Amino acid sequence: MSGVKLKYACDLDKSVLLNNFDRRGWTAVSPDEDWNFYWASVQTVRTVFSVDNGYRLGDEQVINHFPNHYELTRKDLMVKNIKRYRRDLEKEANPIAEKDENGVYKHLDMFPVTFMLPADYNLFVEEFRKNPNSTWIMKPCGKARGIGIFLINKLSQLKKWSRDSKTSTFSQVTTKDTYVISRYIENPLLIGGKKFDLRLYVLVTSFRPLKCYMYRLGFARFCTVKYNANVNELDNLFVHLTNVSIQKQGEDYNSVHGGKWTIHNLRLFLEGTRGKEITDDLFNKINWITVHSLKAVAPVIANDRHCYEIYGFDIIIDDNLKPWLVEVNASPSLSSTTSSDRIMKYNLISDAINIVIPSGKLPDVRASKTPDKENLGQFDILFDEELDKSDLVTLENSRGLKSYPNVPLPAPIRGGRDVRVSQGRASWK
Repeated sequence: MSGVKLKYACDLDKSVLLNNFDRRGWTAVSPDEDWNFYWASVQTVRTVFSVDNGYRLGDEQVINHFPNHYELTRKDLMVKNIKRYRRDLEKEANPIAEKDENGVYKHLDMFPVTFMLPADYNLFVEEFRKNPNSTWIMKPCGKARGIGIFLINKLSQLKKWSRDSKTSTFSQVTTKDTYVISRYIENPLLIGGKKFDLRLYVLVTSFRPLKCYMYRLGFARFCTVKYNANVNELDNLFVHLTNVSIQKQGEDYNSVHGGKWTIHNLRLFLEGTRGKEITDDLFNKINWITVHSLKAVAPVIANDRHCYEIYGFDIIIDDNLKPWLVEVNASPSLSSTTSSDRIMKYNLISDAINIVIPSGKLPDVRASKTPDKENLGQFDILFDEELDKSDLVTLENSRGLKSYPNVPLPAPIRGGRDVRVSQGRASWK
């Protein structure tokens, strides 16, 4: 990188980060010194933006998390915000929030039926008794990498887990102890008899106006043991959970390919087995889910101009080729299990930096956040509320992207409030 000497601070000792910074000729400094670029932990970001801290970022400083990213990345808050978003659109009679005869959202059925525990325990019990043979998955709200997840198919299992098994209510718990419980997708799409999910990387440089980018080089993560819906296998995490941190502990884990397929190879497989049109429709739906989950939190995110963030979206596909949002990660793993994994993550960071900081320049939070097309790398513009319609058409034609579905998007969100605009065909570009 030519031009000025940029100073960076970094909380993580990860080669895909440090090698990127070194290649650009950046100078490493302590977080306590003057830095231009800070790759910080979520704990550090919480401190930086703390009201008590009194720290104020300069115009030439950028940091890699939004202050309250947890509105999207905590499982319970993500669900709460998306539910609120759908209700608000319903009140406005927006066609996006249209429901079918069974009361299911036609366009915003993004995640399985989900409740928060302990708060929604009685509602959950009521729903469970409607389908007593169903399986549900319990996840702690504040944990990642598959920690604390388990499956149940009987109320007695839940009562045994709870702190007070003698009653149908829970004892007082802290925020960290809260769980989400969701209807388990019992009909996942299988390849080679194995369950998998998708890890997709989404860069957000602004929430108001929304500017987000989808990385083309995501991957599918496979379980090491063939899927079996038998109730006797509910405790077998190698069958049900795709998290690499879990699967690599299994005796069938393959360290050469890491149990992963690239999104490109997955698309080729699906095009060969299901057809190109159906496969394109699936990925359009995934993009649709991604954008609307971001729109759902846009009013409540502290849209600090010094911030950007790379989110790890986890999507599961059922055997009807319907995608479901599992969760969103604020700190997707930068550890590498294979050489191809390391190269992909190195390029992910490099391409993200090229969008956030134009080559050869210091960060400038006052400048436009719309990057030049040559700086996109392997990112596609997923949605940009500032691009005019002619730019959108040009982008759509050049990238071969399609709109989905044929309903208008809600108005852009500025300053935390909806602004009425003329509505045209829906687009997630």
